[in-house]
Amino acid sequence: MTSEGRSTPAAPAGRPWFMANELLAFVVELVALAALARWGFATGDSVAAQLVLGLGTPAVAIVLWGMFAAPRARFRPTLAWVLLVKAVVLGGGVYAVHAVGHPVAAAFFGVVVVVNTVLAETLRRRTPQRGAPAA
Repeated sequence: MTSEGRSTPAAPAGRPWFMANELLAFVVELVALAALARWGFATGDSVAAQLVLGLGTPAVAIVLWGMFAAPRARFRPTLAWVLLVKAVVLGGGVYAVHAVGHPVAAAFFGVVVVVNTVLAETLRRRTPQRGAPAA
């Protein structure tokens, strides 16, 4: 609190490498969604199918992510379920990159996804959450 009784904004919790990995996680999620959209638009046999797959596949991924894997997810399943949703969405993004003809980029993206997810889940459990008492 300041002397006028107003609270000051809190600084981002954690160390710089934690915040950098969180930023990378967000970028990975966006790339996966873009890859799913690209795959959908490239896969459909007709314009209607391309629109349904190109818009619908990332929309389903967004709903799944928002319900189960996002930091402020509507439902808080166990870690195993969160990782399953992440595997489906992010793994689908890796598959989509491969399916549109970029196997080397898919392999690279797959490695980034796995390393980032392992680091993110490990670091999130070691970094105190905002508002949580320090142990």
